[in-house]
Amino acid sequence: MKDILIQYMKRFSDLSESELRKLTIDVPVASFKKGTVLLHQGEVPDKCYFVLKGCVRLYGVDKNGNENTFNFYTEEQSVTIFNQHTPDKISPYSLSCLEDCTLIVGNLSTEQETYDMHPVLEELTRKMIEEDLGAMRDDFSSFISSTPEERYHNLLKKRPDLIDRVPQYQLASYLGIKPESLSRIKKRSVANLRIVD
Repeated sequence: MKDILIQYMKRFSDLSESELRKLTIDVPVASFKKGTVLLHQGEVPDKCYFVLKGCVRLYGVDKNGNENTFNFYTEEQSVTIFNQHTPDKISPYSLSCLEDCTLIVGNLSTEQETYDMHPVLEELTRKMIEEDLGAMRDDFSSFISSTPEERYHNLLKKRPDLIDRVPQYQLASYLGIKPESLSRIKKRSVANLRIVD
């Protein structure tokens, strides 16, 4: 399983595969059952994750009790709640496993110790975070400037696997629409494909 992490790390490093293997020798891997909540909204996060297998959902419940899905993390994606800028450090989000998951689990309290032992890991992590933040910024810009139909087609283009892996009501929430609107968009898309064929 760690081969997935090593292949991912190669994108950000000139280290050889054997050097990357040494770096990841003590990296903890854990399995979680579908439905496991990794973090509850209102808790202080103390872990970060990297998905080797499975799907993790980032969501929050607003003051009216509505559940809003903000992201899905699948293979080769890191999952971290950045909230060090808040006074109480509590998370406005929850993280739950939508499938049985195999995750690398990082302990945020020992993060600096790990970087002190492996300085190259800090640089690798920084590069990964920079890529993640750049992608999130681009996705957010695209999201706010697009129609629901464009969001759906963008999802089909960038992350088609989510269509079959994620419950439709959560997918609709992620796209910022009601489940019935998502059904109509999907029907129109299928109808348009038939016309093109």
